[in-house]
Amino acid sequence: MAFLAAYAFRVLAPDLPDALLDLCLAVTLAAWALFAVDYAVRWRLSGQRLGFARTHMLDTVVLALPLLRPLRVVKVYEAVQRRHGRPRLALHARVIAYSGLSTLLLGFTGALAVYQQERDAPGTTMHTFGDAVWWTCATLTTVGYGDVTPVTPMGRLIAVGVMMIGMALLGAVTGTFASWLLQVFSQEDDERPPGS
Repeated sequence: MAFLAAYAFRVLAPDLPDALLDLCLAVTLAAWALFAVDYAVRWRLSGQRLGFARTHMLDTVVLALPLLRPLRVVKVYEAVQRRHGRPRLALHARVIAYSGLSTLLLGFTGALAVYQQERDAPGTTMHTFGDAVWWTCATLTTVGYGDVTPVTPMGRLIAVGVMMIGMALLGAVTGTFASWLLQVFSQEDDERPPGS
């Protein structure tokens, strides 16, 4: 959360005094360094060598793309729920809840990242952070109105990532919902008396 907050301040408040911007940069870099140390220690303790990267794909991707780090909140929440012995949600509800949480976190970080690249670019259509949020929502939901689009190469690369994430999350939620409906209808059919 410190990484995300520091990054957000650097992007959304570029007029802050240089000392505060430098502090935000230091927090961002320190958090990233902690990600790397955490990954290295867990890799070393696992004894899996290269197998660790395959079995911990999210952690590996997050190390390279730290803006995806908020996705780890989902795993932390699950571990805390298990540790406290609280009843976990049903599988379908968990997938939908975690996909929703992931969409919010990734939407916010995607909007920050694309706004950082686009706000001062010549010919940009993202003049405010609100424009970036609008673009992210339209892209994540696969609507893509086209009224706001990235014009820089890095902004377009971020857009590709947001598109892929949007399709994956939409597919996960839709598939889970369809599976849940099939399960409910199947249970209703099993509970009917014969011949009805």
